[in-house]
Amino acid sequence: MVENKKLTFHQILWYFIIFSTIGLLIETIFCYFTSGIVESRKGLLWGPFCPVYGVGAAILIILLNKVNTNNYFKLFIYGFLIGSLLEYIMSYVLEAVYSIRFWDYTYTGNSINGRICILYSLFWGILSIFLLKVAKPAIDKLIEKIPKSIEKKLDIFVTIFFILNAIVTVWAISTYENRATEIYNGTYNNTSPKNSIIKNIEEKHFTNERMKKTFPNLRIKDKEGKEIWIKTII
Repeated sequence: MVENKKLTFHQILWYFIIFSTIGLLIETIFCYFTSGIVESRKGLLWGPFCPVYGVGAAILIILLNKVNTNNYFKLFIYGFLIGSLLEYIMSYVLEAVYSIRFWDYTYTGNSINGRICILYSLFWGILSIFLLKVAKPAIDKLIEKIPKSIEKKLDIFVTIFFILNAIVTVWAISTYENRATEIYNGTYNNTSPKNSIIKNIEEKHFTNERMKKTFPNLRIKDKEGKEIWIKTII
């Protein structure tokens, strides 16, 4: 077995950043070729990031780092299994955070609870080979070019940025969903006194126009549990 070096936080952080960016590009291109429109597929309010891809790729690399990269079969099988498990777990996590499902494979006829399916599990296997054989070595060479004198400070700054970005994103989406729910139920009142700093921030920075453009596929559930697209309400 090929002995791989232990991964550092610095490496993992930049795997997350780079693959979050690449993931957004892939999602945008896929959306264009399947629907003919250019639509935001961002997962965070600030920056060109789709963190599901970043998290998935980083975890795959961490778990497969000790596997012999010359053993394509083992990489494929491990990637198939680990990737499927990750996708299943992330489906639950995203649904818990955003109250909606971001994907549903029920239509394929070979899914498990609509959260994973054979086709995409096969993609995870293929992706794992690509990640370990091609992407990781190339990215390692790239991030090694970051000057050691600023590496630690840069990592701290970027980490804080992503934590704040995630917190603000959840806040913004929650505000947008609550606003849409009130409009749908006929209880929204935009003429109420603006007597709170939080309320002012929400109305100034989480506007309907911005949220609709950034997260066009958000949905809410009515009293019967039926999903309603927010863009059809606001």
